[in-house]
Amino acid sequence: MDKDASVRREDILKLLFATPYAELRRRAARITAREKGSHVFVRGLVEFSNVCRRNCRYCGLRAANRQLVRYTLSKDEIMETATEAVTAGADTLVLQAGEYAVPPQWLAGVVDAIRRDLRVPVTLSVGEQPRTACALWKEAGAARFLLKHETADPRLYARLHPGHTLAERLASLRMLRELGYETGSGFMVGLPGQKPESLADDILLARKLRVSMCGVGPFIPQADTPLGTRPGGTAALTLRVMAVLRIALPWANIPATTALATVDAVAGQKEGLLAGGNVLMPGFTPPGYREHYRIYDNKNRVDTAAARMAVEAAGRTHTLASPLESEKNPAAAGRSMNCSSPPVRARLTDGV
Repeated sequence: MDKDASVRREDILKLLFATPYAELRRRAARITAREKGSHVFVRGLVEFSNVCRRNCRYCGLRAANRQLVRYTLSKDEIMETATEAVTAGADTLVLQAGEYAVPPQWLAGVVDAIRRDLRVPVTLSVGEQPRTACALWKEAGAARFLLKHETADPRLYARLHPGHTLAERLASLRMLRELGYETGSGFMVGLPGQKPESLADDILLARKLRVSMCGVGPFIPQADTPLGTRPGGTAALTLRVMAVLRIALPWANIPATTALATVDAVAGQKEGLLAGGNVLMPGFTPPGYREHYRIYDNKNRVDTAAARMAVEAAGRTHTLASPLESEKNPAAAGRSMNCSSPPVRARLTDGV
């Protein structure tokens, strides 16, 4: 579907619920190959703080969760972890935290250090923030910002995010684009109270926003939240949504999410790549902290070895250093003996 073409809701619904999955996957694969090439981008995820001011009803980081041990990495810890990620072959660093977790000036210093010392793009995923803070981080060198809209249903959004509205979230996304960020969004499949047809609205909203990246993952409950006993989303429906998302947003980078790898530990990420994904986000949060970044339960901590396996099982290429290369020569990051460098087209469409 062309970026500027009109897309009807009924067409998206037909793809989602009336088209055989094998046909969807074949179509998504053709579009991925044409628009993104065979290369899979690797974003190194650093969850640097689990402090958050919000009380989202599904999220284990919610401020009211007294069972969670809170932490914030020091600047030195972040730099050490970021260096490890780049050495392993990550092409971008994603700094993720709860909302209002750290002072803006402090985070600007971290972003500047990564840009200066490691020379890789920095993506921020820190929730809704004031324009002044976002402008400061952009000036410090942050290139990209992930802010999921979570659901396109305004009433459901309000129920899931007490005291906040979908309109506020969309205003934040527009503000980020105005500041020059490449923006990413995303949503969940199987949210309690989610109408199946609203998934079409999620896809159409992402298309309307012209996001550079859009992630979709299954809802997974976290025991210490108000929705902790509700059933989660399924891998099967998530994969269908991913394939339709690729058809509707051919230009976008689409990750095979860690949540998908959690509900299907054996083949989730491989299947996500076959359904139109072209990004993986292995985690590099240090041991001793990572178990406290508990947005949902039983998180599959995808590492670089698992990412390599998923990419190669899907018949795609990557630039992850092998364990042997990393031990012998840290500078080998980004050069895999088994897989080629990204094609020129993929370099030009790196995005979020």
